[in-house]
Amino acid sequence: MRHLAAGTLLPVNPTLAVALVVLLLVATAVAAVFRLSPDESYARAREVVTAGVRAALQLAAVSLVIGWAVHHTAALLGFLFVMFAVATRTAGRRITPNGTWRWAVLPIAVPVVPVVAALVPAGLLTVPGIAVVPVTGILIGGALTATVLAGRRALDEAAGRSGEIEAALSLGFPDRDAHLEVVRGAASDALLPALDQTRTVGLVTLPGAFVGMLLGGASPVPAGTVQVFVLIALLAVEALSVALTVELVARRRLHRQGP
Repeated sequence: MRHLAAGTLLPVNPTLAVALVVLLLVATAVAAVFRLSPDESYARAREVVTAGVRAALQLAAVSLVIGWAVHHTAALLGFLFVMFAVATRTAGRRITPNGTWRWAVLPIAVPVVPVVAALVPAGLLTVPGIAVVPVTGILIGGALTATVLAGRRALDEAAGRSGEIEAALSLGFPDRDAHLEVVRGAASDALLPALDQTRTVGLVTLPGAFVGMLLGGASPVPAGTVQVFVLIALLAVEALSVALTVELVARRRLHRQGP
């Protein structure tokens, strides 16, 4: 089985390194030639290069850390905390440049922590153990994406339709309700990527958990079962992330106003 699993993995050799460099250069060139930046500059191309290099360095370091941390409960919990902290800062700074970005911790932690905590006593995850890292990482990643999309759409909508909010306030709506009337519909679009991925799984897309288990030598049925669990868990996590983000925007905890 170990020989079969090794034979199905991508070979780690100079050819793979060259392929990665070529793909990164293609992505950078496309972003630069077509000016895929909000201000039509080359900023997005530079971000592509930076993201690619950071991904390689970070994964190299994380691979070494995980190999040690999964055998030590305190180290594993510390590693998961770092994941939450980085996700919070990334999502928050994508939504707003001011200090309110810290509120992004709620739509990321509140949906993910209870799910992971419930899986441990249920026997589906073990601590310490290797499975808790990818499962938690997938859920955090989904919450991060949903939070960013919902937050940006909600704040953009609030800014573009401020007249409607003022009209609702003049009619006696509470401030929270006036904002909800405007931002909720736009922010709900943040669920579309998760919905589309779940609807088309197996027909259009073969997500990471399924492919990863197949490459690791698992049979298709267990791999498909795990992927279904991941997709349903992501729907639950992202739905709550969007709801909490909308609430934070409606209550003006997340905003783009100056200090």
